Amino acid sequence: MTNNSRSSWDLCRFLRTLTYFEVFPAFNWIQQWFPSTSPASENSFTGVSNMGVILVAGATGGVGKRVVRRSLERGYKTRALVRDIAKARQILGNDVDLVVGDITQPETLTSLVMSNVVAVICCTAVRVQPIEGDTADRSKYYQGVKFYQPEIVGDTPENVEYRGVQNLVTAAARYLPSANEKLIFDFAHPSTELKTQLKNIWGALDDVVMGGVSSSGFQLTENFALFSGNVSTANSGGFASVRTKNFSAALDLSNYTGVKWRVKGDGQRYKVFLRTESTWDGVGYSYSFDTLADTWIDVIVPFSDLVPVFRAKSVKDCPPIDSSKICSCQIMLSKFEYDGVLNPKFHPGNFALQVESIKAYRQGNLPQFVLVSSAGVTRPGKPGIDLESEPPAVRLNDQLGGILTWKLKGEDSLRASGIPYTIIRPCALTEEAGGKELIFDQGDTIKGKISREDIAEICLQALNFEAACNITFEVKEGEKQTSYHNWQKLFGELSQ
Repeated sequence: MTNNSRSSWDLCRFLRTLTYFEVFPAFNWIQQWFPSTSPASENSFTGVSNMGVILVAGATGGVGKRVVRRSLERGYKTRALVRDIAKARQILGNDVDLVVGDITQPETLTSLVMSNVVAVICCTAVRVQPIEGDTADRSKYYQGVKFYQPEIVGDTPENVEYRGVQNLVTAAARYLPSANEKLIFDFAHPSTELKTQLKNIWGALDDVVMGGVSSSGFQLTENFALFSGNVSTANSGGFASVRTKNFSAALDLSNYTGVKWRVKGDGQRYKVFLRTESTWDGVGYSYSFDTLADTWIDVIVPFSDLVPVFRAKSVKDCPPIDSSKICSCQIMLSKFEYDGVLNPKFHPGNFALQVESIKAYRQGNLPQFVLVSSAGVTRPGKPGIDLESEPPAVRLNDQLGGILTWKLKGEDSLRASGIPYTIIRPCALTEEAGGKELIFDQGDTIKGKISREDIAEICLQALNFEAACNITFEVKEGEKQTSYHNWQKLFGELSQ
């Protein structure tokens, strides 16, 4: 039989395709009649499980626990580094991933702790409290806002503020991925979830939906995923593809320039699609690329080069892709390019495309390590300083084991690491609700106070802005209450 002959259309495979992608949810009962189909949708892929984890150190402290709460509220995968699981569970609840580790013991900062971590927020600090007997209510030392004679309890500032931070920085430098990329799918080193659920993540979407007889599949091998099958032009067909189900949470890639596919093909021209609509038959944003037979290449797909397409026809006056809500992706081998133009590299028959990874990439850096330090770290011993007008931490630096001196050395270890960073130096921390206007400054001269709630928010916001990369700044609250902060402006006015 030639490709131009009329072939028998497979109704069952057509129905299985529609059922797999839940085009008609009421038809899902059909699944039970086809044992070879993929697992049921209750095992569906989370969509962002391999997009990376934010590791919070000092997660049970005043700032850290707020960072964890706000991170979870945003839907970020969040991991808390803690020394006592039971205590941490009481403070942080059941929704956060807890791992046992101690920054003062570098052997505990293992690959398990750092697995899939893409950013670190370090809120660790030595414990400072009133000297016993100084106050009946044992109120926490409030850095000059509410002052009691303080003392260090537990480990020393040298071990926590400097050597501990240095240990965490060393671990981050070893395990963090490239600052310019975010892994979406890693087929070379697949997660357990990807291994067990691949058939319920990626499904075949071939020309059977248009009456054709082409067929394809997607499977994991030892070091890559293989998109392969047979493309036939019979019954006016001519395409085979695999597509993800809609992610349960859309991928926000708005801070990235595009996506990069690492592939090895057979010399034909393929297409990739990204979709921002959860509908079955909506607009897809497409990019065509040529492969080199038996050669690994990086296919760079800028968002700006994606072509809006509906059923192989380009869509005029369609807005550019909204990269903040990527719902699904797709790989296709097709007889057609767009608008009736033929694919010049296409030939019917068997095909094979190996895919090692899919990543988002950007041209600029975002911070990957946010360190909460303290205003005043450069002031102890500084000529011309009026100690009487300084906050208690500056006046009592020596009495407190050189707390600010060691914090500064911890900062220096991060700056020297090469990791894209943000160092936040808050003025006196309070338990107030926050929500005041924010005043950013540099030079370590400002004094004032700021809510721990606001510092937690700054930590998370810093991860989203290139302007926050490789900067150190002090911050205090202003007088006015506000519900809006222009983060780009606040970070953008600072100097590296």
